[in-house]
Amino acid sequence: MERLLQSTAARAIDYLATLENRAVAPSAAALAGLSRLDESLPDESTSAEAVITLLDEVGSPATVASAGSRFFGFVVGGSLPAALAANWLAGAWDQNAGISVLSPIAAKLEEVAIGWLLDVLHLPAGAGVGFVTCATQANFAGLAAARHALLARQGWDVEAQGLFGAPPIRVVVGEEVHVSVLKALMMIGLGRERVIKVPVDGQGRMKPEALPALDEQTILCLQAGNVNTGSFDPASAIIHQAKAAGAWVHVDAAFGLWAAATPRYMHLVEGIGEADSWATDAHKWLNVPYDSGLVFVRDPKHLRAAMAVNAAYLVDGDRRDPTHYTPDFSRRARGVEVWAALRSLGRSGLSDLIERTCQHARRFADGLGAAGYQILNDVVLNQVLVSFGDAETTRRVIAAIQADGTCWCGGTVWQDKTAMRISVSSWATTAEDVEQSLDAMLQVAATVRA
Repeated sequence: MERLLQSTAARAIDYLATLENRAVAPSAAALAGLSRLDESLPDESTSAEAVITLLDEVGSPATVASAGSRFFGFVVGGSLPAALAANWLAGAWDQNAGISVLSPIAAKLEEVAIGWLLDVLHLPAGAGVGFVTCATQANFAGLAAARHALLARQGWDVEAQGLFGAPPIRVVVGEEVHVSVLKALMMIGLGRERVIKVPVDGQGRMKPEALPALDEQTILCLQAGNVNTGSFDPASAIIHQAKAAGAWVHVDAAFGLWAAATPRYMHLVEGIGEADSWATDAHKWLNVPYDSGLVFVRDPKHLRAAMAVNAAYLVDGDRRDPTHYTPDFSRRARGVEVWAALRSLGRSGLSDLIERTCQHARRFADGLGAAGYQILNDVVLNQVLVSFGDAETTRRVIAAIQADGTCWCGGTVWQDKTAMRISVSSWATTAEDVEQSLDAMLQVAATVRA
């Protein structure tokens, strides 16, 4: 075991050390090499060393270098050194973090991290928190808590009786609601097509004056960080209106919630702390390894009511049992990495991470705009949308940039315009990375357009 882990660590270290010198996207040869894995299950056992050798030789070249410093696709962070090392150690611990008696250290680290998170994100002290896989699961848990609270007001126990015959719940979302919210609504039985959609402005922000009538049986879903533009719904005006009507306000803030951690950008989340539940990802802007999402619910009793079950063989002690706040029982100790990331960064380091990546996004927008390309959004955070001309030209430029390998950006269609989306989320991205990537983008775009 010791020799195997040492050699595997050496392979992992070598992989990370060579990321900056390889194309961000895997080569055609690397992708073709995946065919080596097409085999029947062997009849005989294989040594662990041989298994890891095969995995490294075939798998490492076929990865996307999203752990590196020049990956700007989707909203994908890297892994902070402390978070990655904590992930390795937690893997060796092999803890089941669902129940505190199975892992006192995992439970303790979650408790500490919860306090830090509520503090740095300016959320209500004492809120219920669950460590889940991703923002989709966080939206699922937060909306399940909302469903519980709204139906309990009318004397309906949805966890016991289900939705058959239950009083109706209305769900209001913005026209540019993220698909993870719709998936969560689908999973909790409220449906992704029964929502009432509110018109948005030219940046994807919900228009407060267009809100329908709200009441105590309404869940209103706001967005903090539009996946295309980075914009925020005007929470202060909307939440005040929703609260007056007795509606539950849920905030999908997969990456935007982290703006609260920096004085320069916290104005974007003004009013969001008055909501009832929030969903975010730690594997985006906190830069911890996958998978790591977080759900927050103002009144923890609603989250616990929606998530908790028990059985005679389970030990329900005096301490907070993580399983009562998430959809799963057995799970890995992802709170270890969240704690390690926050402990290593500190308040100032987290603020610097957010501000620095936003400045990089601004530099991309300035450089591309100066070259004559159209920046489609107000660059308020870490998202940039750029058009290189008509839809076909823009698609060709995106494909050529991806093939070039210097960096990687994805495409999108936003408000009927085809664009390249640049998301800067990694702790590892430097000003030099931005300039190198910007030069490559401009050269490729010029060649394609010519």
